[in-house]
Amino acid sequence: MSIPLKTEPSLLQISDTLSLRYQKTGEGPPLVLMHTIRTQLEYFRSLAPVIAKSYTVYAIDLPGHGRSPIDPHARLDEPYFRQSVIGFIEKLNLTDVTLVGESIGGALALTVAATIPQRVKRVFAINPYDYESRYGDGIRRGNWFANFIIGSLQVPVLGAFNASLENRMVLKKIMDGGYHDPNKLPADLLTEFDKVAHLPGYKRAARKVLGGWRSWSKARDQYRGITAPVTLIYGDNDWSRPNERERTHALVPHARMFTLKDTGHFSAVENPPELARIILES
Repeated sequence: MSIPLKTEPSLLQISDTLSLRYQKTGEGPPLVLMHTIRTQLEYFRSLAPVIAKSYTVYAIDLPGHGRSPIDPHARLDEPYFRQSVIGFIEKLNLTDVTLVGESIGGALALTVAATIPQRVKRVFAINPYDYESRYGDGIRRGNWFANFIIGSLQVPVLGAFNASLENRMVLKKIMDGGYHDPNKLPADLLTEFDKVAHLPGYKRAARKVLGGWRSWSKARDQYRGITAPVTLIYGDNDWSRPNERERTHALVPHARMFTLKDTGHFSAVENPPELARIILES
């Protein structure tokens, strides 16, 4: 079996104020990968090479995440993220696109599909982050530590101070709450997330993303406009609750839904073989 062609990450300038870092892998019809809240394109390092045997995979760093340049004036809410992904697709003139996203990326896969149906062929929304009822709601469900730290970030002055104190150990404890088995988070991947967190402007941008929490619940209003086939995939230990999953399912007519056993919110790291199987067999 041939090894998928892989390029080094590069920047795509979409407008005067927006550039997105991305990595292109493989050959075949286009597939755009959108990562979770608080991660980046390296999050898909185990999943992307497998699906790249059948697709040209474009894994992107969403605005305010990873090593994409940060626009300090951007809103960093769902509509802004959505338009950024649409800009990426249109700039590269991609058509018949398969959208695969997890967490906020899962919600974006659905809203982008609803907004530009003429360019989207199929959607895989993994653990879509569309249930926020308070600041940082999803992340705060992971464990008591995440609830305390993330909740504190919304407090003026204190929030900025607590964000500045984040280190590798704090980040791991927060991210552990998104895994069925926290040992599945690779140490070198955590190190990369921690390095990025210390880039100029990153922690302020991260708080700004959390500050847009209402927009992720409002994203559900877009789902009824989707015309492409949709597959919803949830980890059985995802942050979303069963009634929230069924609510999303009800909004997407004829969507298929799968549940991954012994899997949390970060399923592309915790269970990439099963995700790849569902995507490639569809």
